[in-house]
Amino acid sequence: MSSYHDDTLPLQPPIRLPGEATLATAVRAAPLAGELKPEGDDSEVLAAWAGHCRDLLAADGALLLELIRMFLTREPHQDEVPETLTGLGLVRQEEPYTLSWLGLWVARLMVAATTGQEVPVMGSFADGDAAALLHGLRSYPEAERDEELAGWLKGRDRDEAVAEIAAALATVSPLSRAIGVELLSTQFGDEGRLALSRHLEKRKLGAVIAARTGRTERQPAPDEIAWVLVDMAAALLEFGDEPGQVIESIALGMDAEEQAGTIPILAFGDHPWTGQVLRLFIDHHPDQRVSAAARKALRRLRGLADVRG
Repeated sequence: MSSYHDDTLPLQPPIRLPGEATLATAVRAAPLAGELKPEGDDSEVLAAWAGHCRDLLAADGALLLELIRMFLTREPHQDEVPETLTGLGLVRQEEPYTLSWLGLWVARLMVAATTGQEVPVMGSFADGDAAALLHGLRSYPEAERDEELAGWLKGRDRDEAVAEIAAALATVSPLSRAIGVELLSTQFGDEGRLALSRHLEKRKLGAVIAARTGRTERQPAPDEIAWVLVDMAAALLEFGDEPGQVIESIALGMDAEEQAGTIPILAFGDHPWTGQVLRLFIDHHPDQRVSAAARKALRRLRGLADVRG
């Protein structure tokens, strides 16, 4: 099973953007458009403007930081707005000095370039497959998630959609998998729950589904326990939870001595996120016995990886 993670920045909620034509119109109306002369069709104008913004913002780190701050906090600029931001059409020219549509669009590009995270845009997954949908939904609040799902389902056969989401569970990241299990459990009625039941006997994936849906009749095999623990911890890491919260969730009420005795089994789970989870214990667990056990488990994990080739 593959995974994906964003290390630099906690997952950001989706934004709403108008279509390409509206954004290109905003570019042509920007104060600096006469000087920078964006030409061509809408896509060419936007590509040229993105290049101008990258160049001008790269030349002034403070402006870039302010643009990203406004994007992440959704808070207006205080005091007088720098001329470059208003000239590029990125900030409203009257109070409140919030990012314009164009500003949101450019800031999203800058965040992707600097952190690697592509902040989702509402409505952009309608034509994508189930894996892309689940990946995009990782940072969606509940109301927006329902809206995005409804858009994705529009024009799709419901049974085929259920089957596609269920099939994607084995290939997506831990957090995407958790979202997929939740959607099938809560949004698709008996069809969704039946689709999950069909996967219960699958190794590793079935154990995760059982753990997340409370299917006590499906107990994990000994070699699946570590996989389930890592997968559930990895989903929290992927979302951007604080290390202490992730450690507490994995502890399951165990004291430090019990945790130190449990940590070694994680090395045998063959989960792609095992190394990251162990490093979390090494770097952030307050008890030296647990961090020492995690260091030993990480060495064993690397040794097993060499053996497996």
